[in-house]
Amino acid sequence: MHRPPFTVTTLGTGAALPARGRYPTSQLVQVNGAWYLVDCGEGTQERLRSIGFNFQRIGHIFISHLHGDHYLGLMGLISSMHLMGRLVPLTVHGPPDLKPIIDMQLRASGTYLRYPFHFQATAPVSGEVLLEDDRVTVSSLALQHRIPCTGFVFRERQGPRLLKPDRVVEIPTFKRTAVKNGEDLVFPDGRRVSNAELTLEPLRPRSYAYCSDTAYAPELLPFLRGVDLLYHESTFTAAMAARAKETMHSTASQAATIARDAVVGKLLLGHFSSRYKSVDVLLDEARAVFPNTVLASEGAEFPIPG
Repeated sequence: MHRPPFTVTTLGTGAALPARGRYPTSQLVQVNGAWYLVDCGEGTQERLRSIGFNFQRIGHIFISHLHGDHYLGLMGLISSMHLMGRLVPLTVHGPPDLKPIIDMQLRASGTYLRYPFHFQATAPVSGEVLLEDDRVTVSSLALQHRIPCTGFVFRERQGPRLLKPDRVVEIPTFKRTAVKNGEDLVFPDGRRVSNAELTLEPLRPRSYAYCSDTAYAPELLPFLRGVDLLYHESTFTAAMAARAKETMHSTASQAATIARDAVVGKLLLGHFSSRYKSVDVLLDEARAVFPNTVLASEGAEFPIPG
């Protein structure tokens, strides 16, 4: 059965600064026709244009923390949305200190946004629900970094039951939604057909977890358990473990250890230090611990399977 898409597009995969053809962190997440932006490093709107995406379709932006490589593209994007005539609401979810930064820049430029703008403060705690709509629930992760940093888990909402293909013709069209929602089929003459005879279990909800800048944090495991796709920063190789500890980043092998211990479906590595001309060394290190590991790259799309 065809399912609506659940995809992650990695717009920027570099750590700290644009270098070696890698851009600062940003990701575009699509869940069943709705679009969410996760982090917004410098040049994000240009990256969105380069993949041919109309960024007015983004309804929510999630900012993990206030290091520049994760949010310095935000004001440009907010401004461009305004200049291009946006009228639909935009909500930014981020650290409390981000709100006065946005307000100051709008005030200094005399900009009065023509669209409704909302801000929701986040905190680096695990399991707090930040957004819940008819498509997805987004909750927070308490990452371990030099400043407060929040990760995000996107979990698809449970869909309705599925109609058995060989029984669909028996169900009047106007009753199919009710049957999908679990009701028995009752005919005008009082005859009843149980829901179990007509339907199959709903499709399994899919999930994606985003671990932005963080030191190795096994306390995250209960909140990552069994996600289909885990993005985890892998700034350094194990040879740079001391540097990773000092800067509160992770090595590729540490990211893979989290993926293995959380029993995730697939690991996606990103946030690569500019010291690495080729990031294959990070991939090899991670795969030695967790074989189902892939590398993020600029503009690459990663579908989350059903």
